[in-house]
Amino acid sequence: MELRHLRYFVRVAEDLNFTKAAAALRVAQPALSRQVQDLEDEIGVGLLLRGPRGVTLTAEGKLFASEAKLILAHAEAAVENVKALARGEYGTLQVGYAPSPTVDMLPPALAAFRKAVPRVTVNLHDLAGDEIAAGLRRGDLEMGLMVRPLKANAEGLIFEPLLRIPLAVACAPDHPLAKLRRVKIQQLLDHPLVVFRRDDYSDYHHMLDAFFRGHSAPRIAVECDSMSSLVTEVAGGRGIALVSRIAERVIGTRLAFRAIQDTDLFQEVGLCRALKGDVTPAGENFCDYVRQAAKKVKM
Repeated sequence: MELRHLRYFVRVAEDLNFTKAAAALRVAQPALSRQVQDLEDEIGVGLLLRGPRGVTLTAEGKLFASEAKLILAHAEAAVENVKALARGEYGTLQVGYAPSPTVDMLPPALAAFRKAVPRVTVNLHDLAGDEIAAGLRRGDLEMGLMVRPLKANAEGLIFEPLLRIPLAVACAPDHPLAKLRRVKIQQLLDHPLVVFRRDDYSDYHHMLDAFFRGHSAPRIAVECDSMSSLVTEVAGGRGIALVSRIAERVIGTRLAFRAIQDTDLFQEVGLCRALKGDVTPAGENFCDYVRQAAKKVKM
């Protein structure tokens, strides 16, 4: 049984006339009659009652016509969806992201993409850098928006940098460092440091090691498991924190942020994908919107 047989039968069932149906289908009437007869023979059930003035549907024919229409509609939808998928206009994207570093580029990119390509569903996953990298390698994620992974964690991944974000010190608004416009690294060492937990944010600790290289080790006051707990500890006077400058957009006036004058270290944020991964046309389309949004970010 072929879809062609179903189309022929459905047309005859709608017109109840072989001559009329043959003209609409642009096939010879004898060929149409033979195709419908072959269909009846194949399923072993009479679908039509033939008469000198046309045909009528049997009870089985009425049911089969209804089912055949659903099959044809589903087949047409499948073809259209595949074509839309190839155009990047259909599908589901699994995207891992780091919330703070991507706060200025992800929301506008997502809004513009959803407006332009409404048939693509974007599922966002708020994950740490290590988790995004692992998800990309497993194939659970199609792409990630994240801080550049360390070499030890970048195996099998391709990273495309989009933003270079300078570092800043965050402190309580009444902290002595808040009175300064710019802060030196040596001044940071005079105050306890609030950091992220090493087990969950290993990339952050590698950044700290690079930042304080050549200086004495900082005093760690507390390790936090999230940005919200870090903000709470710093605001409560537990210590200061080293963060990317873009965190100021997320945290707002709850903390004071000051530039660091004697370092050229920065966070590099961008798109990451698996080297052997399959980024769909919709995924490539989404990446273009992220790139466009990143160009508009002002640091």
